[in-house]
Amino acid sequence: MNVSGLIRRALLYVSAVALCLVALESAAIPLWAQQSSQDPELQMGQEVFEGLKAKGEIVESSPLYDTLRPIAQAIGQAAQPRYNHPFKFYLVHETQPNAFSAPGGNVYVVDSLLYFVKNKDELTGTLCHEVSHTIHHDTMTLMEKEERIVEREIGAAILLGADGLQMLGIALIGKLHSLSYSRDVESRADLTGSDICAEAGYNPWGLVWLFQDFENTGQGDVPQLLSDHPTNQNRVNALERHFRENPAVFGKFNHDPKSGGPLSVPKNAAETFLD
Repeated sequence: MNVSGLIRRALLYVSAVALCLVALESAAIPLWAQQSSQDPELQMGQEVFEGLKAKGEIVESSPLYDTLRPIAQAIGQAAQPRYNHPFKFYLVHETQPNAFSAPGGNVYVVDSLLYFVKNKDELTGTLCHEVSHTIHHDTMTLMEKEERIVEREIGAAILLGADGLQMLGIALIGKLHSLSYSRDVESRADLTGSDICAEAGYNPWGLVWLFQDFENTGQGDVPQLLSDHPTNQNRVNALERHFRENPAVFGKFNHDPKSGGPLSVPKNAAETFLD
């Protein structure tokens, strides 16, 4: 090989090494921050919204919103000072009663959850818990950890450019429902959620009642919020301790489940889905 050929090979080698170093440096930056100057939580939240919309799960209109809307407005008003993006609540249609939140402020309520809970306070407790995950940036933190795992799984995807990053993003969003928080993270969301419930004027014992209902009935068709975490008694104990330590906030609320606010949910409510 002549000298010019050796020089070209050396230059290609140096360029390849430099590209790998840039890629490794970029890998330390969250995917969502690499793709756009937009707030990464808003961007991720929009990706989740578009994914649910593409699957035809988001309910655009339904009488069920008449039940959800006043509760959601009260929660949003109480929680908003704790987060820098507006909270928005959407009904979605899925097989299991559930609620989940995405970064950026969107909270998704599975329609069947409204039929699963026994009163307004159980529903409010569930939604305040999910709002708290957003306030604590729990989903964002978990997704960034998952991103690093996915990056290792697909190796050089970071070198594929915009298309590769988009594929990585789609893979991450697909894992959103399967991610699970640690017990400490869940318990922290319980406590913040109970504070928000109290500020919104709903009984923070509602989440305790929901845990107790689950324990009494055993495994079954229950929200993922509960089914992923069988040691619910630990979380109940933490909530009850939180209530005792803050009597000025929680002392006025009745711990008896019979005191729960009635929830009126229309049967066989029609639904129109967002195209």
